[in-house]
Amino acid sequence: MFKITKKLTLNLKILRFFLIPTILVSTPFFNYIQEAKAGLEFQWNQDSSYRKLRWFQKENKRRFRNTIYFFLRPSDRRTDILKINLAIPKTFKSNLKSEKLSFCKVKIGGFDSRTKCLEDIPADIEINSDESGLRSLDIYPYSPIPSNKESYAIVLKVFNPKKSGLYQFHSYGQPSGKSFTSYLGSWTIVID
Repeated sequence: MFKITKKLTLNLKILRFFLIPTILVSTPFFNYIQEAKAGLEFQWNQDSSYRKLRWFQKENKRRFRNTIYFFLRPSDRRTDILKINLAIPKTFKSNLKSEKLSFCKVKIGGFDSRTKCLEDIPADIEINSDESGLRSLDIYPYSPIPSNKESYAIVLKVFNPKKSGLYQFHSYGQPSGKSFTSYLGSWTIVID
C-alpha cells in the first residue's frame, strides 16, 4: 500500500512539473482572443446602387491619431473627374484641418508592401459644414483626374472620434463635360 501511495505522489509531482508551466506560458495568449478580425462587412440597407470602395487606416482605436486613405481605383472611375465630394457622417466627430487633408496618387499596399502616397496632386480642398451638422469635403484638382490605370487617394490625418462604431463616408464625382455630380461609392470604416 505504501508503494502505491509513493508512486501516486511521484506521478502527481511529474504532472505538476509539466502542467503548471504549460498553463503559465499559455495564459498571455488568451488576452489576444478579442483582437480577432472578421472578414465580413454588414450593410443595413443594401441595394444595387451601393458600391463598396476600398480604404485603409493606420489605427482603429478610439481617440488615437489616425491616417485614413480613401482609395479611388481605376475601376471606380469611368471618366475623367473634375471635382470630388466626400460626405462625412454626422457622428464622425473629429476636427478637420485643411493642412491635414491631401489628395495624392497612391500605391495601394498589400501583404508585402505598405500603402503610401507616390505624388501629391495639387488641388483646392474646401471643408463645408451645414447648420444641421453635416460636413463634406470638396476637392478641386488643378487638372482633371484621368481615367487611367493609376490609383488616387483622399488622405485624412485626424484623431479618431470618442465613440466606437461604423462610419460610412460617401463620395460623389463630377465627370468632365458634365455639370452634375454622380455617386462614385462608399467607404465604411471601423473604429473600435
